[in-house]
Amino acid sequence: MSWRDVTVVDACVRRDGRGGSPTAVTDDDPAATDANRRAVAAAADTSHAAFLGPRRAPDGGWPVRFFTATAELSGCGHGTVAAQAVRLTRTALGELNDRQHTGGRMFDTVAIRRPAGIEVWFDQGLVALRHPAPDERAAIVAALGLTADDPHPIDAPRIAAPGAPRMLVPVHDRSALLRICPHLGRLTAACRRYGLLGCFVYVPPVGDRPGAARMFAPAIGVDEDVANANSTGCLAAHLLDTTGAQTVAIEVEQGDTLGRPASVLASARRGPAGIITTRVGGLAVVRDGH
Repeated sequence: MSWRDVTVVDACVRRDGRGGSPTAVTDDDPAATDANRRAVAAAADTSHAAFLGPRRAPDGGWPVRFFTATAELSGCGHGTVAAQAVRLTRTALGELNDRQHTGGRMFDTVAIRRPAGIEVWFDQGLVALRHPAPDERAAIVAALGLTADDPHPIDAPRIAAPGAPRMLVPVHDRSALLRICPHLGRLTAACRRYGLLGCFVYVPPVGDRPGAARMFAPAIGVDEDVANANSTGCLAAHLLDTTGAQTVAIEVEQGDTLGRPASVLASARRGPAGIITTRVGGLAVVRDGH
């Protein structure tokens, strides 16, 4: 089985329109199997594929499913940016405010036409944070091949879960970030052992300078992700939690090592009883041919 009219979207491009994470977007076929869906990303030469449902879910949200070549994902941040960008292009609207249903959760989305592309924001919801166990931390750090000089001198690794948990691993500077060459087999085994989606290695933003990050998720078939929007939202939640502020807004640059410069925006705020909720966004360019 093959899909017609697959649109490739560069999600979370830089402010000048460069780069972004290529993401396949197509209408779902109710006769398809999950194996068929997993094959779409590979056929489109993208790491992820988004499948738009034919009608609204009973809760009022628009169904969207996400697949890599090896698995279905309970959520995908840059995939959401791509999916909502395509949905806007199918209308004559300048702005589309809607709700998306993915992974058993419904959340607000907004897509806005801009001169450089389509700006998309979505409510990531609650992010649960915890400190990793010593063996969990040691296994991931070893699999990443970090040296004694690489870890950040103040910040420490954290497990963040907007649904699927991942480890946030801070490093000292951008040079340390660029040097990372993980042992993918060991990282896959460690992530599966501890139930992690992957690990988001980052340099925190300082002042007006954006942060930088690389996302490794070989356990779900993505050795390195061009842009991981959900992990950027997790980082915003972590920074809010550790600084004691009421709100945090960040930009994180990704994808440079893959030749696909990307940028993700995220904000976090404290709600009732100190619960942290996040909002994530990015700029998308829908390629010609849609």
